[in-house]
Amino acid sequence: MSHTMEWKVRLHLFEDDEGATKVHATLDTGAAQVTGRGTAHCHPADTDVPEIGDELAAGRAMHDLAQRLLNIAEHDVEGMQVPRAEARPTVGQPR
Repeated sequence: MSHTMEWKVRLHLFEDDEGATKVHATLDTGAAQVTGRGTAHCHPADTDVPEIGDELAAGRAMHDLAQRLLNIAEHDVEGMQVPRAEARPTVGQPR
């Protein structure tokens, strides 16, 4: 059974009134949207390099998005009420 999908993630980067870089990462599955958020602040003693703030905030937003997606999947699996198989030992792990 073959299954192919294309999901799109959009990143919206902006600076707030206090100079923090903020990012909203939105995943569109076609059936639902999930949004993660990330923020980066430049320490006053650091050199202001906007690209670094963008990278940090975007990475944090995508990390948040990934965690939210995993939480949704976990909730969906729990809703299936199917007994989980016993964990198998990994290769090289004693039984």
